[in-house]
Amino acid sequence: MEYVKLSNGVKMPILGYGVYQVSPAECERCVSDAISVGYRSIDTAQAYGNEEGVGQAVRKSGVPREELFITTKVWISNAGYEKAKASIDASLRKLQSDYIDLLLIHQPFNDYYGTYRAMEEAYRAGKLRAIGVSNFYPDRLIDIAEFSEIPPMINQVETHVFNQQVEAQQIMQKYGTQIMSWGPFAEGRNNFFTNPTLKAVGDKYGKSVAQVALRFLIQRGVVVIPKSVKKERMIQNMDVFDFKLSDEDMHAIRNLDLKQSLFFSHYDPQTVSWLVQYGKSK
Repeated sequence: MEYVKLSNGVKMPILGYGVYQVSPAECERCVSDAISVGYRSIDTAQAYGNEEGVGQAVRKSGVPREELFITTKVWISNAGYEKAKASIDASLRKLQSDYIDLLLIHQPFNDYYGTYRAMEEAYRAGKLRAIGVSNFYPDRLIDIAEFSEIPPMINQVETHVFNQQVEAQQIMQKYGTQIMSWGPFAEGRNNFFTNPTLKAVGDKYGKSVAQVALRFLIQRGVVVIPKSVKKERMIQNMDVFDFKLSDEDMHAIRNLDLKQSLFFSHYDPQTVSWLVQYGKSK
């Protein structure tokens, strides 16, 4: 496993296991499988409804808690100092842990400044080992980094071969913020798994399209959290440290960048309205 070092010196695996869209009913089994095949970083969120499953799997795994890196996120409806503070304690209970390795603000809506103050306080109290944000576009990241006491250590954003976030990553680096990818496989959109460029590169190394895509991001220093409910795919997604893409291959994949989201835009009023209403309902 390779690691990144966050701005406060905390080490984080560059590859972890994400549980977005893993149902609460099967989350414990999936996380148990992931830990059994070697994953040590698990990414969940309050909005996923499966923190309890993660907590159960971690408790039963037999792996010392300090060897695991657990990430969760404060949801829109829990924004604001008091609500966020209470939600942090609720997440700790659900995860059955005295601390959370990384806590993120899930979306830049509602009183996220109040949320961040609660997170800074919990970080100083030792409840959190690292704090950051998710889905913060460069303008929002600059805003919170400039006006917070502790700049975000992570920004988890949509990052894959079709939306590579090159300029955003450069801005993050200015503030000591580590880029972290959600959706490294673009959830299969834009014919991801049959892309001829990724397939041709994979054929050179005897690797799958998914493995090439993960390797590309890892070589750019991007933290990745691929999700699968199948144990064999979990194993395959971890098998990306025994090869290195050439400069030529990296260049070919860089040319796939469409420089736009395949999912949603915070600059679209209709999208924001939908997200905010959805955030209120959960």
